[in-house]
Amino acid sequence: MTDRLPHEKGFHVSWDQLHRDARALAWRMDGTDWRAVVAVTRGGLVPAMIVARELDIRTIDTISIRSYKGVGTEAGQGQLEVLKRPDPELMGDGEGILVVDDLVDSGRTLELIREMYPKAHLATVYAKPKGKPMVASYVTEVSQDTWIFFPWDMALQYVQPFRGED
Repeated sequence: MTDRLPHEKGFHVSWDQLHRDARALAWRMDGTDWRAVVAVTRGGLVPAMIVARELDIRTIDTISIRSYKGVGTEAGQGQLEVLKRPDPELMGDGEGILVVDDLVDSGRTLELIREMYPKAHLATVYAKPKGKPMVASYVTEVSQDTWIFFPWDMALQYVQPFRGED
């Protein structure tokens, strides 16, 4: 057996699995009268739509944050920039707002969102240990060194068997 690259320790998520997991997240959020769902773009768009549908929430907005990796930053770390904010009148301090993302990895993006909207409920479908303290709710925990392959990032193609040949 050969050593695998970090991205080869993969957790492949199909459209069906993502839909089931996002519905499970919605079930955990049931029982609260949410004013709106805010999707963290881009990965949170699909799960947020599913959660909003399941909970019959019609008010949906987005927040977009980009991480820059450049001069003066540690490897893998960068400055965060908010590219698009949700409607300020809707958001207030975040009370009654459900913020949904696909994954929390380092937690930096959600940490910034928490600073902006301290009373918002932050929820992700998947959580890694470093970022888990930033979310109030999640469905599945994966190890920090696992690369999650989301269905929108993949194409169907032949894969060589792990051992042996065809």
